[in-house]
Amino acid sequence: MIKKFIEKVEQVFGRKTRTRKPALKISSSAELGIKPDLVSHHAVRVTQVLQEAGFKAFVVGGAVRDLLLGIAPKDFDVATDATPEQTERLFRRSRIIGRRFRIVHVMMGRETIEVTTFRGASDEAAPKDEHGRVLTDNTFGDMESDAIRRDFTVNALYYDPQTQTVHDYVGGLKDVQAKTLRLIGDPETRYREDPVRMLRAVRFAAKLQFALEKKTAEAIGPLSDLILNVPPARLFDEIQKLLLSGHAVPTLKRLRAEGLHAGLLPLLDVVLDDPMGERFVFAALANTDDRVRRGRPVTPSFLFAALLWHQVLVKARAYEAQGEHAYPALNLAMNDVLDQQCDSLAIPRRYTADMREIWNMQPRFERRSKQSIKFAEHPRFRAAFDFFLLRAESGEAEAELGTWWAEFAAGDADVRHSLVDSLAPARKEGGPAKKRRRRKPGGGSGGDSSSGGAGTAPADAATH
Repeated sequence: MIKKFIEKVEQVFGRKTRTRKPALKISSSAELGIKPDLVSHHAVRVTQVLQEAGFKAFVVGGAVRDLLLGIAPKDFDVATDATPEQTERLFRRSRIIGRRFRIVHVMMGRETIEVTTFRGASDEAAPKDEHGRVLTDNTFGDMESDAIRRDFTVNALYYDPQTQTVHDYVGGLKDVQAKTLRLIGDPETRYREDPVRMLRAVRFAAKLQFALEKKTAEAIGPLSDLILNVPPARLFDEIQKLLLSGHAVPTLKRLRAEGLHAGLLPLLDVVLDDPMGERFVFAALANTDDRVRRGRPVTPSFLFAALLWHQVLVKARAYEAQGEHAYPALNLAMNDVLDQQCDSLAIPRRYTADMREIWNMQPRFERRSKQSIKFAEHPRFRAAFDFFLLRAESGEAEAELGTWWAEFAAGDADVRHSLVDSLAPARKEGGPAKKRRRRKPGGGSGGDSSSGGAGTAPADAATH
């Protein structure tokens, strides 16, 4: 009775009530069906080194969730009670990174294990912006407080490779079994602390085919505008994860359903209202998902070029209507689109340079000639060609052109020359052969310059 009275008084006067200590549930990994061979031996080694030094250390987060689902994790994170400095001293190839949250990257072979120190209870005095987003918070704590600080219950599970046990403070095991994605704590507060959690909620739900818990889902719509306050560089990283997850199509559909797509890719909002643009975008996303699932390489530059292409077309046509020639109009449109997009999404310059090349090369697929053989030698030909095929598949470019270029790209030098020669108008039967113009001195040797030489090289086999 006294305890309840004190808690009620604290609520009346606006004071923070004491939080109950979460109940710990420890389960055997064998009981849960975790396959030890799916666990990275580098992650196991990191936990072992930390434990031998007297610290607690667990594999944590999405890796544990995936292990429970029978999925081989792509990367592994470790949580420990060692400080970043203590962790760094234990591993020769390691470095501390981050400002908002300081973490340690431990490099072992080709794998990087991300090691974080247990987080403490959220500090009310931590610097925040006017919307409630936490700007910096390096408060350390124990394992229990660390579990509460994590975003979703299914990501707050701790696996000890040495004892082969899973530690659960927040009901994550139950939610994994129920295929439910639940935010830890009050959804509005947690989304305000870090609006990127809204994107993560949608991405995880689409990727795992989990249902969003009711309160977790209901808070997204009213707070979706908070995404605009996230630093562009961080937002780009999250969008990149979303688009290259192998589940981009269901994720984008989920984003639209939750109203989160507006503002993330402002120009994409317009494209998705155009049936032709929507077909092209979803064809590009489906192509990327397929490549990711088959383990084939993909690059953000190709995908972002596809996402923004139709807005480039719209602006290019507007410039042409004002009297600009086609090629300058295309370049002006590219500048406009990239300038507008980079205000909200900091696409790195190395990607925008590739995007420009892919876009610039599209008009050349409309013109088939002997120059096509030389064109196929361009280092970005394969990416530009794949992009053009998507245009043809979506109905934007002529299907006959797509078929011709597909045969051309797949063929050897003889096939390519044959395809190009077939484009020339047939000579009149019995008519005299056209004489070749002799080159002026200093202009190189006579003869057909398109045959032989470098022009017979096959297309660059690099994928996009």
